[in-house]
Amino acid sequence: MDAGRPPVVLDLDGSVGALPNEVRLILPEWQEAVRFGCSHARMGLFQQRLHKCMPAFQQHGTVFMGSGDFHHLSWPLVTRCVEGVGHTSRQPLRVVVLDNHPDNMRFPFGVHCGSWVRRVVMLPAVSHVHVIGITSGDISVRHAWENYLAPLKAGRLTYWSIGVDTRWSQWLGLGNCFRSFSDANALTAAVFRMLSAHRQRTYLSIDKDVFSPAVVRTNWDQGMLESHHAFAILEALRGQLVGSDVTGDVSEYRYQTAWKRWLSAGDGQDTSQVGAALPDWQAQQSAFNQVLLEQIALAS
Repeated sequence: MDAGRPPVVLDLDGSVGALPNEVRLILPEWQEAVRFGCSHARMGLFQQRLHKCMPAFQQHGTVFMGSGDFHHLSWPLVTRCVEGVGHTSRQPLRVVVLDNHPDNMRFPFGVHCGSWVRRVVMLPAVSHVHVIGITSGDISVRHAWENYLAPLKAGRLTYWSIGVDTRWSQWLGLGNCFRSFSDANALTAAVFRMLSAHRQRTYLSIDKDVFSPAVVRTNWDQGMLESHHAFAILEALRGQLVGSDVTGDVSEYRYQTAWKRWLSAGDGQDTSQVGAALPDWQAQQSAFNQVLLEQIALAS
């Protein structure tokens, strides 16, 4: 991944501020169609759109997607990485996800921002997915049944969490797939050792809801990482990155589709009520995007 390649902005919701040397794809007509979730057929159409309008994989850098409601678009982006770099089972791709949620939850209507990790795990060229920074109760015993267990049982997915009681995983023989820590420093140190010791071509996906609200504000419940924790992980990945994306910007939106309003509310989210704080939050986000872009470039 060449640090000099321009970042790409998938501008679906107008939330991503200007980035240096950017390639910006104006895609507001897709917002209702793919925001929060969509059918597999709709995702296929969007993937075709990306194929037509995005620069060749080798000609661009980090992709910024706007709101975390679009995190499932990482699935076609990882697929492009697999195809663009020529990953195979003999030269596999590792995927590292910084996220406050596992994004491996059951979703019967296609794929959404909380279920896409399972789709990435299923790609034959992907060796393993690490979801790092989870503080959400999505991996607690109360929500255990909502997690897709097959990727965990197959040993191809690992959750790295802070302060979540995951003892239920041991009852099912999945204890090795759940790495639990008391604080962000301990988690980061363990991740740093793992990534440094096991070097492999890696795709990095960052959802900024993994960060404390003191770093940036998002539309979702947030985790505990500070910026220096992410920078340490990026340092461990130096020379291993072949692709990356960033999501978790903040925007106001009211879904036209009733089921999306219902499911979003069920997840404790209300994107129509950000209010007067939105300009300040977006300015903070824009400044942090610049910093992330610089740090990813250093790691690349």
